Amino acid sequence: MTMRSIVLGLVVILVLGAATTFAQTFSGAFDAEITIDPVAAAIPAFFDFATDLTVTYELGGWAFTSFTQIADTGWIEQTFSVGGVLGVFAFGTHLDFDPAGAFESWQVTVGLTFGGVAIDSVFTLADQDVTLIIGGSGTTGTVEIDVEVTLGGDDNDVCDLIWGGFDVTLELPFCCAEVTATVEFDCLGFESVTLDVDGITIPTLPWLTIGAELTFRMETKSLVLSPAFDFDDDYCFDFYVSVDYSGNLDIGDVHINGIKLVCEFDRITFTGISFWGATGKPGELGAYWEMYKIESDDDTCCGPLSFEAAVFFDATSNNLADVAMFTAEAEVELGDPFTFTTGVEIDLVVGTVALMFGFEITW
Repeated sequence: MTMRSIVLGLVVILVLGAATTFAQTFSGAFDAEITIDPVAAAIPAFFDFATDLTVTYELGGWAFTSFTQIADTGWIEQTFSVGGVLGVFAFGTHLDFDPAGAFESWQVTVGLTFGGVAIDSVFTLADQDVTLIIGGSGTTGTVEIDVEVTLGGDDNDVCDLIWGGFDVTLELPFCCAEVTATVEFDCLGFESVTLDVDGITIPTLPWLTIGAELTFRMETKSLVLSPAFDFDDDYCFDFYVSVDYSGNLDIGDVHINGIKLVCEFDRITFTGISFWGATGKPGELGAYWEMYKIESDDDTCCGPLSFEAAVFFDATSNNLADVAMFTAEAEVELGDPFTFTTGVEIDLVVGTVALMFGFEITW
């Protein structure tokens, strides 16, 4: 089955890295700026919108960070970063995509310190060019030594260092699932990300579990589902399932029309929904086929505050970074009788903008 991405939040969090414990934390920052010019006659001159979303998932001493920038013209920037310690090595990596979703650059840093000697290396892949810098430093009494060797970096549009590819495979927990992530690069850049999840249960079919393999490439995404028997009752994935039947309960084909993930991190709830079926579409998707949402409900200095931000993808989209609509809503109770609400809806396909401000007084 070939389809577009199902859970972009998983890719945001699970692109690269390693884990040694099951402790999980989820944090982030959302910064939005809206400018309205009443003199301008049409979008985008009338309306200017920019927002930055930073999400960090910490697991076993490793930090997985995604940075997303969206404006009224579409998806502007997307980067993924990972940092942590693996044994005696300090590891970091940074993956950058351009606004069209194409691979731009990838950098990996590795450091090792022992016996007063520090060794570090920086691997960079950009514009079909590979650069590897290996450095070392140390002291012997009053003498300090620094060494740096640079390999590659000729910018000759071929694979440097007779280098053909690089693959990373890791296993780590995410919510209730055990995920195996494989990232592949060749000398031309990003090749693919594959996420494998086994033992996904369907509440109405306790005798059946599903294995899912989701593969992201630059222009295509594919999802392969495989059935298996599993008696584990823990689940956080929901499937939208339909069954063909006729006559006296003559059951025919079973169709999996969509998938939903809901995961809670302290006061933050993450929801991802993908639906590709013909009927039974969840109402919160509206006219779109996929949605990812982050929401929170907590007390603040001024009163209870609820917030949610959602990104929707169009059914005609073929790229990972094609956003069709963005919505954000916030509500704060400033006092017992007074509640302030605000929201924004940006449709990037038809170019419409809706702003909402509201007050509610009860007595």
